[in-house]
Amino acid sequence: MPRGVVFDFNGTLARPGAWRSHREVFARHGLAELAAAWGESWDHSPADGECHEDASRTERTYRRWELSRWRTHAVRCGVPESRADALVADLDRETKAMTMQRYADALPTLTELRRRGFRTAVCSNWHWDLDAALRESGLDGQFTVAVTSARAGMRKPDPRIYRATLGACGLVPEKALFVGDMWGPDVAGPRAIGMPAALLWRAAERAGQTLPPRASAVWRIGGLDEVVPLARELL
Repeated sequence: MPRGVVFDFNGTLARPGAWRSHREVFARHGLAELAAAWGESWDHSPADGECHEDASRTERTYRRWELSRWRTHAVRCGVPESRADALVADLDRETKAMTMQRYADALPTLTELRRRGFRTAVCSNWHWDLDAALRESGLDGQFTVAVTSARAGMRKPDPRIYRATLGACGLVPEKALFVGDMWGPDVAGPRAIGMPAALLWRAAERAGQTLPPRASAVWRIGGLDEVVPLARELL
């Protein structure tokens, strides 16, 4: 029976590099006083577990849905209706221009997993073009499949997105380890459908955060270099 490892993307395989903050974009549009009420892009992302299948029918319908949501939020923050479209288009453009940099332990881990016969996949709450982000971070070509919530129509921890990922890889839950840095989307969600899970806790990035309690069939790892021996042991 085939074995595999499914990874989260942001915060697991790669992290944000350079980007222009939304505060700067508001200032560029002469709306600096509203920036605090708006926040940053992640403040207005769809919620974990949110379903948007109708919006995800095509890239066009999804893009329209994204911009419509942001426009609604912008107006609620006090942005004049007449200026909302231009501001939101600029905010969206800057968000999608954010560079992603892979962690140093990502590529060696993926290479070794594949060398040992494991199937590898990405399952991420991400924009439409996850493939572009993987390519930008130098991780393209490393996965059997890369599933993004934008195209799937639902976000982790909705169980259907994990099942879709496993189905595309020809894997069953008990033979696939999920690795990610967030408890709900990357641990609780996979465990609910029978996948073992590894919570990635990079101590240098988690200063001041409380480590979640231990749970059945959940392992804690401090880096991706621990994935290969763990997968070999569990699967």
